[in-house]
Amino acid sequence: MKLLLVEDDLEMADALQVALSRHGIVLDSVTNLAAAREAVAMSDYEIVLIDRQLPDGDGSSLLAEMRNSGKSARSIIISALGSTRERISGLNEGADDYLPKPFEIDELIARISAVLRRAPVPGSQILVAGNLAYDRSTLDIHVEGSRLVLTRRELLILETLLRNRGRTVLRSSLEENVYSFNEEIQSNTLEANMSRLRRKLAEAGANIVIKNIRGIGYFLHEPE
Repeated sequence: MKLLLVEDDLEMADALQVALSRHGIVLDSVTNLAAAREAVAMSDYEIVLIDRQLPDGDGSSLLAEMRNSGKSARSIIISALGSTRERISGLNEGADDYLPKPFEIDELIARISAVLRRAPVPGSQILVAGNLAYDRSTLDIHVEGSRLVLTRRELLILETLLRNRGRTVLRSSLEENVYSFNEEIQSNTLEANMSRLRRKLAEAGANIVIKNIRGIGYFLHEPE
């Protein structure tokens, strides 16, 4: 999954980038509202993590802007403004959750999972294709009941393809969902990860196949 962090504390942003990556999360990070508006306009994020005290204003002002622009991203405010009054204010302004600083990373992960469980489409946490099932809340993948272990990149590729079942995913869209915008992508990195993912799926007995439309992108082929 891909999240946006709006946080001007660079040390905290770096720590969250490392911690969340261990949970299969791609994190784009910006330091102010202006950059956040550009990021939200360019990419579709599942959750936006927003600090309130930003150099160019209160981060909660972004919530109404996202709603008015039709963006479906969920939001969690992470802020040192942690009084009951401040939390109520943030939630009333449209945040899906409010986590006062300082916080433990495990609690943030739990709140991210809880917010995703409240997604508008029932059962959207479980993605199924053929004999493979992926639980986005636990990051567990099973093929015919047996657990399949993937690397973070492989998991992100598979999740993106599962979320777009029945559609071809453009290479650029796939890279956007697998890599943050401050990562340098080598020309053959995606292909290398795709090759390893295909091999692992085949070895696990998955009856889905990742097919390539040369020069365009990839799609999941499922059994009839």
